[in-house]
Amino acid sequence: MSNTSAPTMHDKLTNMELLTLDNPVFCCYLFWATVLVVKMLLMSLLTALQRFRYKLLGLVPLAVRRKVFPNEEDLFFKNIEVQFDDPHVERVRRAHRNDMENILPYFIMALIYVCTNPNPLVACNLFRVAAIARIVHTLVYALYPVPQPSRILAFATMLLITFYMAAVVALRTLRFI
Repeated sequence: MSNTSAPTMHDKLTNMELLTLDNPVFCCYLFWATVLVVKMLLMSLLTALQRFRYKLLGLVPLAVRRKVFPNEEDLFFKNIEVQFDDPHVERVRRAHRNDMENILPYFIMALIYVCTNPNPLVACNLFRVAAIARIVHTLVYALYPVPQPSRILAFATMLLITFYMAAVVALRTLRFI
């Protein structure tokens, strides 16, 4: 009696099938990448909303409400000045820039990682945890600022996952160099 088990879906994938909807790892990557893209697009909207926060929320008297715009051509209201340093707007912009600095390299590395035909359970959990970590990062940085180490933990989670994927790819391709 042989000790080998029947081939699984993971074993049956050929190189040409790794980047198709027949590959559950690729489908998982696509889903969580989509979540992160939508999250980044919402960051742009959040920046715009922060510019109008007093006006929209109506939390302060009319005479004190501010609208914050960084460009002269954006000043379509009377008696408004250009302002570059509103702390609420800048916090969201920093969080958005941090997303671009970390999520974009992650997208590339994760896609290359999919091409190594990783274990589906491991890969899908890595994608899931990385995306959730970035959402938490946004919550504790841009929406509801929370003291450290909350932000660094959320940041480091995706960073470590990206480094892990890079290490896997490097080790699996090293023999071809």
